[in-house]
Amino acid sequence: MGLKQVQLFVRGRVQGVFFRASAQREAKRLGLTGWVKNRPDGAVEVIAEGEEDELKELIVWANHGPSNARVERVDVRWRGFIGDFSDFRIVE
Repeated sequence: MGLKQVQLFVRGRVQGVFFRASAQREAKRLGLTGWVKNRPDGAVEVIAEGEEDELKELIVWANHGPSNARVERVDVRWRGFIGDFSDFRIVE
């Protein structure tokens, strides 16, 4: 399917529930690179790159997140692959 980038804005009760650590673990499991961070507005933002099928799996995961999260909405923006990331990190 090809390499792509996706940007996710995950909204709901997603901060303080290990969402970032769980997203990092899931992204690494899928072989994706990029980052995840908390936003000041209470959302979690994810930038991930990799094969389109694995990115779609990450989107499915993000729609429920870890067990303590209450995801209300995931906004998805597809972008072109850049290749700037060497791994998947939690950033501040």
